[in-house]
Amino acid sequence: MIFYTDAESRALRMAVFGAMVLVSHADPGPVIEERHAGLRALSHLSPDLRGVLQASRVDLSGLSEAELEEQVLGALRTSMKILAAKSPVDAATFPDAVAAICHEVAVADGQVAEVETAVIAKVRAALGG
Repeated sequence: MIFYTDAESRALRMAVFGAMVLVSHADPGPVIEERHAGLRALSHLSPDLRGVLQASRVDLSGLSEAELEEQVLGALRTSMKILAAKSPVDAATFPDAVAAICHEVAVADGQVAEVETAVIAKVRAALGG
């Protein structure tokens, strides 16, 4: 098992859960279905990362959409640096896993809107892809 500091764990949680929220907010739809789709899609991540994500909640309340996007994209970039240093295997799979999670959130209502595709592209760019 890989040990992550509290700050590293917070960055990883902000990255993954924040990306889900960005996609969900891009094209408001059935929030509960989107949330459940995102949580089910966490299976794309390694067991170590799922453990980090389940350790605590992320509070995204009180942020404007612009602040949310800025913080989440920053957390995605930071997460890649953390994973590159601590778990190269996770660093290699993390971008595709997060993109898959975002896609599951986007398709939860049966279709992917252009604005959701644009947000997923920003997420991929922040992940270095």
